[in-house]
Amino acid sequence: MATTIHPTAIVEDGARIGSDVSVGPYSIIGSRVALADGVSVKSHVVIDGNTDIGPGTTIFPFASIGTIPQDVKFAGEETSLTIGSNTVIREHVTINTGTKGGGGSTEIGDNCFLLTGSHVAHDCKVGNSVIMVNNATLAGHVKVADYAILGGLCAVHQFVRIGSHAFIGGMSGVENDVIPFGSVLGNRAHLGGLNIVGLKRHNYDREQIHGLRKAYRMLFAEEGTLKERLDDVERTFSDQKLVMMIVGFIREASDRALCTPRVSREA
Repeated sequence: MATTIHPTAIVEDGARIGSDVSVGPYSIIGSRVALADGVSVKSHVVIDGNTDIGPGTTIFPFASIGTIPQDVKFAGEETSLTIGSNTVIREHVTINTGTKGGGGSTEIGDNCFLLTGSHVAHDCKVGNSVIMVNNATLAGHVKVADYAILGGLCAVHQFVRIGSHAFIGGMSGVENDVIPFGSVLGNRAHLGGLNIVGLKRHNYDREQIHGLRKAYRMLFAEEGTLKERLDDVERTFSDQKLVMMIVGFIREASDRALCTPRVSREA
């Protein structure tokens, strides 16, 4: 199919438009935007800034993509937004470019699903196959790993890390890091266990899940400090890849504390 641009759409000079692209009525494509092959832009969409959108991505009406960051320190510096392939961006989604202080780029991976009203702020790094349910919001500098699901109306504090396959319950306020495979909920959010439903959906076997459960109980037990328990888990489960993903996540440097169960005592 040939590229089709509705007569009422505005595509500024300099925009790079691939093959089999469609741009709907009243949409605006800025001069530094690149739309790869097969991108579909519905009506009333604004795409601006130094923004690259990967092949097969679909953007629904009234989304605002690649506009300047909502950061009082932003002074007009050159920053960017990159969105991967086959991502679905629904109505009223807002995604901003990066800032100089955050490395200059906002990045979203492949096969993501951003539902109505969700927001990705400046300098966020969102992995592949991430789902953000209606009105889920990421503050600046948030990192979301592959296959995470963020429930409706949740809000993630700036600089928080969300591990792979984690699940954020609806209406949760998340101000601390969430381990891979973790399930958190509440205001403020606490760790409520493992995302067992997600693990099963992605075909992790019973033995892998049982290993994670055992490691989780050790890691968040009452005895000892978190460092001592982490060392014990690393020694005990050194041959289990999924457990070591959690260990590596916790050991990684972070600007935020760790999201833990309410009953957990940290030293």
